[in-house]
Amino acid sequence: MQVLVTGGTGFIGGYVVEALLKEGHEIIVTGTNREKAEKAAWFNKITFIELDIENKDDQDFFFQRIQAVQKLIHLAWQGLPNYKELYHFEKNLLQQYFFLKKVIEAGVKDITITGTCFEYGMQNGCLRPDMPLEPVNSYALAKDTLRKFLEQLKKTEEFNLKWLRLFYMYGKGQSEKSILSQLDKALENGDAVFKMSGGEQLRDYLPVEDVAQSIVTHSLHSEVSFIKNVCSGVAISIRDLVENHLKIRNKNIELDLGYYPYSDFEPFAFWGSK
Repeated sequence: MQVLVTGGTGFIGGYVVEALLKEGHEIIVTGTNREKAEKAAWFNKITFIELDIENKDDQDFFFQRIQAVQKLIHLAWQGLPNYKELYHFEKNLLQQYFFLKKVIEAGVKDITITGTCFEYGMQNGCLRPDMPLEPVNSYALAKDTLRKFLEQLKKTEEFNLKWLRLFYMYGKGQSEKSILSQLDKALENGDAVFKMSGGEQLRDYLPVEDVAQSIVTHSLHSEVSFIKNVCSGVAISIRDLVENHLKIRNKNIELDLGYYPYSDFEPFAFWGSK
């Protein structure tokens, strides 16, 4: 099966490509940075297309190459983790919609797209896929609106739409701004103290390898439209997450709890329901 992965050079994308290769599929990967892609261990096992969806020449070349694609796993999204920036719905939203519409019109009729747990807004507790959505930051609003646009498109175009709301994840290659990356950096620097929030907020975490496998499984082994959460279903405090990571690495560092305030764009305690 020929599978297209957009955003394949991102944090999640690399793991998705590896999971697809294990299943023996022919893969086309797009990304905005060929040099970065060439550093990946899987680069010589896939077809890579450098693609900037703002560039017409890139798009023309891209659509000539996807005639045999059967499934799309769409991970590409610019400007993260700046969740509050207006460009998510002022710019990214429409670019993404019209790009995906062209992909569908080109004959790709099975599409898996990653959404976000932020679509639920400031709701605490266990978050179910069928709950009303109340996005409060620009990124979440844009993602939720993209899904609504595509659901309208389904009224005139026949295709499967699989919408996967990702919760939190960790693993090698994650953003330098993530808490475990910052913790590892502090350990590498030999810092005596790690500054963090109070750490009592509850979140839902999975290893990125598990997130990638879930995305691949939902994409390849289902032929219907759906909305699902990609989550563990278990809440863990940020403090426990940090302390568990220190135990795994057999490291010690003093935690300066309460140095940073709690986030104002996500609820205090939430986790997913599968």
